[in-house]
Amino acid sequence: MSKIPFFSFDNQHGLIQEEILNAFKFVLDHNWYILGKSLEEFESAYAHFNDVKYCIGTSNGLDALHIALKAADIKKGDEVIVPSNTFIASWLAITYTGATIVPVEPDPLTYNISPANIQALISPRTKAIMPVHLYGQACEMDQIMEIAQRHHLIVIEDNAQAQGATFNGKLTGTFGAINATSFYPVKNLGALGDAGALTTQDPDLADAARMLRNYGSKTKYEYEVIGYNTRMDEIQAAILSVKLKYLKGWLLERKRIATLYFDLLQDIEDLTLPKTANGAEHVYHLYVVRTKHRNPLKTHLEEEGISTAIHYPIPPHLQKAYKGLGFAKGDFPVAEELAITSLSLPLYPGITEGQIHKIAESVHCFYEKNTHRN
Repeated sequence: MSKIPFFSFDNQHGLIQEEILNAFKFVLDHNWYILGKSLEEFESAYAHFNDVKYCIGTSNGLDALHIALKAADIKKGDEVIVPSNTFIASWLAITYTGATIVPVEPDPLTYNISPANIQALISPRTKAIMPVHLYGQACEMDQIMEIAQRHHLIVIEDNAQAQGATFNGKLTGTFGAINATSFYPVKNLGALGDAGALTTQDPDLADAARMLRNYGSKTKYEYEVIGYNTRMDEIQAAILSVKLKYLKGWLLERKRIATLYFDLLQDIEDLTLPKTANGAEHVYHLYVVRTKHRNPLKTHLEEEGISTAIHYPIPPHLQKAYKGLGFAKGDFPVAEELAITSLSLPLYPGITEGQIHKIAESVHCFYEKNTHRN
C-alpha cells in the first residue's frame, strides 16, 4: 500500500535543489555568515513581496513576535488581546514582555479571532491586538483595524501561516504597526531550519527591531538597549531568497488542492470544511476539517496509509505552562471545541490529484461504514 505523508519536501526541493546548493556555495565562498549580503538581499526581496518598506530577518517566528512586541514598547502592566486558539508561540511572545494575555474566542467557522468578540475585552490597560492569520486565512482586518484605531491600540499581526494572503486585496503582514512571520520548514515559505522576519512601514520600529535582534546594538560593541541575539543567519537567508521566487506558484497550487478537497468532500454532512470570511483570502498552509468523530477518522486514515495531524490538540489556556493564569476548562468553549474536533488533511505542493482522490475516498468510506453514528 502506497502511503501518503502529511507533508513532503520532495517536489519543492527537487525543483530547486541546484539553486539551493548554489546559494549555499555563495555563502560558503564569501565566508560571511551573520548580517551579510544574503540577509540584506532577502530582506529587500521579502519587503518587496509584502509591499512594505522594511523587513528585518530574525532567528525564528517566536523571536520575531517577541521583538515586534518589544519594539512597540509592550511591557508589564499592558494587556494584549490574542486568540484563544492559536499555536502557543503567540502567547509565549506576550509572556516574554511581562504583559498580560487577554484571550479572545474565534469565529467557529473561520477559526480566526472574532472582531465581534474583541470589543468587550478592551480595558484601560489594553495596549495591543495580536490577530493570528490561522491556517493561512487572513483575519477580518478591516474590522480589527477600525476597533484598534477607535481605541488607539497597536496591531501586531502573527503572519506565520499566511504569507501571501490578503484581506480586501491588502496583504497580511501590512496592516499592523509591526508584524511577525515564521519560516519554519513546513510553512508556505520555509527555510531549511529555523528563521523568521518582521515587516513594517515604520522606520523607527524597523530601527528598534534591528537593534533588539542584535544585542541592542547599532554599532559594534555599543549597546543602546537591552537586546537579544535573534538574527537570521546568512545560509537561511540565501535559501529563502531562492524559495521566495517560487512562492506565488506554490500558493496557487495550494489553492488548487484545497478546491479539489472541497469538490470531493462537500457532500459529507458530518464533516465541516474550511469557511473563508467575506473579503478574506485563504492560502491553505493547512486544510483543516472538523468532525465530532475526529479521533476515529484519524485512526481510519492512518490504517489506510494516510497521515494526518491535529492543529492543535490542547488550547493554550489549558496547557500546563499557563496553569498560573488560572484559566479552567470551559472558559473558552469555542477554542476547546476546535481542539477536539479539528483534523488537518495532507496538503503540500507536489501532492497529486490521485492522492487527494484516495484521501477523499477513504474519508467517504469511513462515513459509509459508520452511518449509524449521530
